[in-house]
Amino acid sequence: MIHVVLSSALIAGASLLYATAGQSGGTAFLAVMAFLAFPVEEMRPTSLVLNIAAATYATWRLHRRGAVDWTLLRRVGLPALPAAFLGGLLILGDRLYLSLTGIVLIAAAGLIGFRRGIDRGDPDATSGRGAVGLLPGGIAGGAAGFLSGLTGVGGGVFLAPVLITLGWASPKRAAAISAPFILANSVVGLVGVLASGQRVPPEAAVLVPAALLGAAVGTWIGLRYMSEKTTRWMLAGILAFAGVRLLLQGQ
Repeated sequence: MIHVVLSSALIAGASLLYATAGQSGGTAFLAVMAFLAFPVEEMRPTSLVLNIAAATYATWRLHRRGAVDWTLLRRVGLPALPAAFLGGLLILGDRLYLSLTGIVLIAAAGLIGFRRGIDRGDPDATSGRGAVGLLPGGIAGGAAGFLSGLTGVGGGVFLAPVLITLGWASPKRAAAISAPFILANSVVGLVGVLASGQRVPPEAAVLVPAALLGAAVGTWIGLRYMSEKTTRWMLAGILAFAGVRLLLQGQ
């Protein structure tokens, strides 16, 4: 019982923190499961299930607020789906998986942490409408989708820094796009993971309500109180923390 309460509380807290910046919490979910000594083969499918739960609520809430740029999302999101499935089919060694993911997240944190000009940018210039070509959008979305399926973290933490750094979206717009991007890629990535032979453990069902609760509170905070600058720094901090945590686990 204590283990269930502790794991639920940690998952809810991670989901809440990440949702303030438009993320589902996949990297934190992995860190929580590693801390609680989950079997490695159960971590990726469980993380994807929790991503789906958290991102479903966030997508619904953001859509109701009219915050999602569906034009930009289609441009980067559609190429990501087959890539996420392919990534889900692959199984990396434990240390390589944790180290590779950690390095990518730390690099992404550095990129958006110092991209200050985007906070003051013209909304039209950072909306993504008409500014993203099919090829660059497809490459960015496909790479994020592949990493999503490969690592089980949803892909939003890979996509948002690219959108912000290249000036394709403001921090808050990138955060709003991340939730539906994570949802779609987590669903497809989970299909690939299941096809690879990994299975979702029964314990995942106990953690889903915690992920939903955290997503509900975090999304409300992000929509109501977060400025562009705060969103950018929150996302950078989340990425850096998660990256360092995964690197340490991979040692």
